[in-house]
Amino acid sequence: MPKGNQRSWEKRLQKGPDRNMLDFVQSLDIDWQLYPYDITGSIAHARMLANKGLIPKAAFNAIRKGLLQIERQIRSGRFTFDKTLEDIHMAIEAALVRRIGRAGLMLHTARSRNDQVATDIRLWMKDRIHQVQQQIVNLQKGLVKLASGYIDQVMPAYTHLQRAQPVSIAAYILSHVEPLERDHIRMGNCMAMVDCSPLGCGAVAGSTLPIDCQMTAKELGFAHLCRNSIDAVADRDFAAEFIFDCAMIGLHLSRLATDWIIFSSTEFGFIRIDDAFCTSSSMMPQKRNPDALELVRAKAASLYGALVAILSVLRSLPSGYNRDLQEDKVHIFSAAQTTEACLDMTAQVVAATRFQPDRIAAGLDDGFLDATALAEYLVGKGIPFRRAHGIVGSLVADCDRQRLRLRDLPLGRLRRYCRKIDKDVYKVLGAANVARSYRSFGAAGTKQAAQMVAYWTKVLQAR
Repeated sequence: MPKGNQRSWEKRLQKGPDRNMLDFVQSLDIDWQLYPYDITGSIAHARMLANKGLIPKAAFNAIRKGLLQIERQIRSGRFTFDKTLEDIHMAIEAALVRRIGRAGLMLHTARSRNDQVATDIRLWMKDRIHQVQQQIVNLQKGLVKLASGYIDQVMPAYTHLQRAQPVSIAAYILSHVEPLERDHIRMGNCMAMVDCSPLGCGAVAGSTLPIDCQMTAKELGFAHLCRNSIDAVADRDFAAEFIFDCAMIGLHLSRLATDWIIFSSTEFGFIRIDDAFCTSSSMMPQKRNPDALELVRAKAASLYGALVAILSVLRSLPSGYNRDLQEDKVHIFSAAQTTEACLDMTAQVVAATRFQPDRIAAGLDDGFLDATALAEYLVGKGIPFRRAHGIVGSLVADCDRQRLRLRDLPLGRLRRYCRKIDKDVYKVLGAANVARSYRSFGAAGTKQAAQMVAYWTKVLQAR
């Protein structure tokens, strides 16, 4: 590398770069976070060069020793990042040359910053995917643990934010485990796209030197090689996929947050969130505001913004590497940080939240939650569902006018609407009875909830 602060590409230009331009194009403010991956990739590349006889063994030993010293220096906070060197790759290489001299000038043999950064970001993302997946599992475990305490307790389920049918509280809680499982799967699918090595693809066309890309891929833990050098340096599909996956996690956490914000209100009183995750008001001393969940809900918007931004960066780019791709890390890092923070906070809130089944039970039979079960009871008596639906609809309208519940009606009055109704009808009337009566797989009843708690406990213990 040229001496001082001269960039590696600067000899080509007749005039030195404008200082404002240098500040504009530098990315050290954000990509310094890649330093451990840049050093790991550089050591693997140098070892391969030595193995192929492209640099002396002694040069590799000096490079490896120097890079590890630089890594310790960065980790301890004693490294000075010089923004005139543009990015983490040039900053580390310049420091290496200052430290070990001529051997450091050999490191960039058969390598470009284009395949270097593509390698670094893939290595970084592999770690982040593992991290996010583990956080998803931790949240799932917390939800399953919470659900296990409420299998036989019943609450209303809602459609259109109106009372619909009675469900086991555990089944409701587990309804948030399922989308998190899809998030876990999506992250695993993203890993399959990330897990190929672009190192050795160079600037765009590879190298005329006899390098061993398979050797570096194996050392870095990649499953396979990128097959086309032109695509490899330009590909950021995996980045868009990762941010999309983060956005979906944000969506699912936002749904849980919205539910619990509503459920914790005085009007509902279904849950109580621990004071540790609430705030109060600067004016109203009685307030308990679920601010942590409100911010989890809001931060989903940042993830959507990152997704739109990365897609906008990538749209209409020509083949090969373009400097636009430098902006990918701004959005990738932001999405990962936000997702990890929201998963962690939600897991803590879940662990500190309790449902209030007595409060829920006090108003459980309001809203005719057993109406659908009554219609299905009539189906069991041989009445076509559409006719049964109409019969129960008339019953509900009558009860609503008189402020009665279906289970309060005497048998004789029920039989006025349908002669096939018998005394066994009271086994399906009342929300608690309905929750015990569900038969279909995946239903939200108490029996199914018990099965699903056992299922998820076994699945998550294996992870």
